[in-house]
Amino acid sequence: MQDKPYDKALVWFRRDLRDYDHAALSRALTQSRHVYCVFVFDTDILGTLKDKADRRVEFIWESVRELKTALRDRGGDLIVPHGSAAREIPMLARSLGVQAVFANRDYEPQALARDAAVADALAADGVAFLTFKDQVIFEGDEVLTGDGRPYRVFTFYKKAWLKKVTGNDLVPHPVDEHLAALAAPARPSLLPTLEALGFSRNHLDGLLPTGMSGADRLFEDFQERIDNYHAVRDFPALKGPSYLSVHLRFGTLSIRAVVSHAWYMGSSGAEVWLNELIWREFYFMVLHYHPQVAEGHAYKPEFEHFSFPGSNEYFLAWCEGRTGYPLVDAAMRQLNRTGYMHNRLRMVTAGFLVKDLLVDWRRGEAYFADRLVDFDLAANNGGWQWAASTGCDAQPWFRVFNPVTQSEKFDAEGKFIRRYVPELAPCDNREIHAPWKMAPQRQAQIGVVIGRDYPAPIVDHAVMRAKVLALYKSAGR
Repeated sequence: MQDKPYDKALVWFRRDLRDYDHAALSRALTQSRHVYCVFVFDTDILGTLKDKADRRVEFIWESVRELKTALRDRGGDLIVPHGSAAREIPMLARSLGVQAVFANRDYEPQALARDAAVADALAADGVAFLTFKDQVIFEGDEVLTGDGRPYRVFTFYKKAWLKKVTGNDLVPHPVDEHLAALAAPARPSLLPTLEALGFSRNHLDGLLPTGMSGADRLFEDFQERIDNYHAVRDFPALKGPSYLSVHLRFGTLSIRAVVSHAWYMGSSGAEVWLNELIWREFYFMVLHYHPQVAEGHAYKPEFEHFSFPGSNEYFLAWCEGRTGYPLVDAAMRQLNRTGYMHNRLRMVTAGFLVKDLLVDWRRGEAYFADRLVDFDLAANNGGWQWAASTGCDAQPWFRVFNPVTQSEKFDAEGKFIRRYVPELAPCDNREIHAPWKMAPQRQAQIGVVIGRDYPAPIVDHAVMRAKVLALYKSAGR
């Protein structure tokens, strides 16, 4: 047997819920004679979730169940405690008698603090804590300007990223050929039920396929459509997106697999999708160098104390999809009903909240964080600060999306609006984008009376556009 530095090791799964192309698992298997695996349902995270039917918890639970079965089939198992990871990992390492804990790096500030605490506790017991790059192609400090500074403009970051990447960066981490080292605990490890964790089901099944198998199905489907991605991605009524964001968020799909496919394909659609994947890494880089954005601070200091005078009533109307602007309302109802929102509509709704309703972007960021199944701190914060013109390489402050124009352009036939705002279904394809413009006789004729069957616009876009531009201008922008 090849000499290995560790007799026993523990692989700690976090946002990497797969058993292939897994950096930490691969390293542990090649460096240890016996490898145990663990995923912790961390009460320090779960305890902060307000909704006990949170779709993310159900998605994770289903994905953990599939991973546990896969590891069992390969001769190992997945130990699944429910408690504070900062305590559970050192306790488990001690009880198993491991010499090292292997994990893939997590870049969010809360995760970094947790890992530092775990590393200290393990070190006190003489156990190594080894972490590896896995969820990105390049980490925050790997793509920098010529003088070693982080990029502030995405276009330049993207060019540097594309110049740096090679086929070697996309090679999967080997797992299958080293499976003999997988070990199972002496006592079978049970998976706590969703209810035992304090959560209930939200009918996720059928809405979003979970686990590695769900990721594979979605990826295979998208590979058939990727060449046309650039042409259809902005139209929410069409099957344009990859729908893979949640699988990249929780690691049920390898980032190397998707980037490799897009990189080698080279079609117009594949290049545009690769661009989106590079945006993901750009925002990870921003978070790495500016962790204060995770605490609600503006990337651009001059916007830190910018005053947003929008009312709570406006915010609630936006949350509930009753602003009187059909595309905005349809998008918010999609989010509330499914936990997903089309990417174009994330920009439209965020811009509307900030620049039409004049509500602080942080409130919208927090609402998305609670509702999105694919919530990722770096991307969510980056997107909201882009929309609010407070972020890194953000939309210029004088650019204000017109919600009616966006509706006419990206949902011309009103198919998406009719799906989520069915009360507007009787409107024709012209009327549905601005139904308040219909004559009273027409409203009565089709049974869509504005103010009764559907809200009147809570603001006038032209008036609010002028107001927000004056606000930004007066702030010296």
